[in-house]
Amino acid sequence: MAPLTTGPDTTETIDLATVPVRELNAKLHTGSVEACEVLSPQGRHAIAVGLRHPVTVDVRGHAGYYCAGMNDGGTVTVHGSVGVGVAENMMSGSVRVRGDASQSAGATGRGGLLVIEGSAAMRCGISMKGVDIVVGGDIGAMSAFMAQAGRLVVCGDAGEALGDSVYEARIYVRGTVASLGADCVEKEMRPEHLAELKELLTAAGLDHDPASFRRYGSARTLYHFAAGNSAAY
Repeated sequence: MAPLTTGPDTTETIDLATVPVRELNAKLHTGSVEACEVLSPQGRHAIAVGLRHPVTVDVRGHAGYYCAGMNDGGTVTVHGSVGVGVAENMMSGSVRVRGDASQSAGATGRGGLLVIEGSAAMRCGISMKGVDIVVGGDIGAMSAFMAQAGRLVVCGDAGEALGDSVYEARIYVRGTVASLGADCVEKEMRPEHLAELKELLTAAGLDHDPASFRRYGSARTLYHFAAGNSAAY
């Protein structure tokens, strides 16, 4: 097995053509690496998962399922596209995808910032609990389903059933929305929303006019079960 290559200032270059993903993740978990360049990802799953230290990781290519899942303080950039569940259950830090993302991007995320420069498939931000997600392109159906907290920003179009059963997450969409899910409604864009949207766009490196977005959120009619609302559950 080829050794890990160590550079200056505790920077490492790890080639997944010769080093197993398990060994990569174990090295990143030690806290002794400040920065890591990952070569030859070739769609491998679970790259850079469970980070607990402020390490910077650059994945040079496409990644598979659950890349950067459970991130808690790391800064991960994927120079390509990703499979299902990127940044799933992220707690803090940031994850940036230079390409597109498959289903369930940022699912159950509790904190941090996920930026997808391309488009995201179905269920983007499902059950998000505080994470901020900015998508430069479009998102698929059932995105922000049961989203409890956090912000989802979509610079393109949104698929069907956006925000179905949403709680207190805020959703901003610049393009068209195919349809809204149960209990999700369009809401007024007040000055505080324009300000927070500007902050999120700036953090993502985008310069869209916040006034070109519309805001969506919960109508708050499904918080508690009521027989009269049974058809909407």
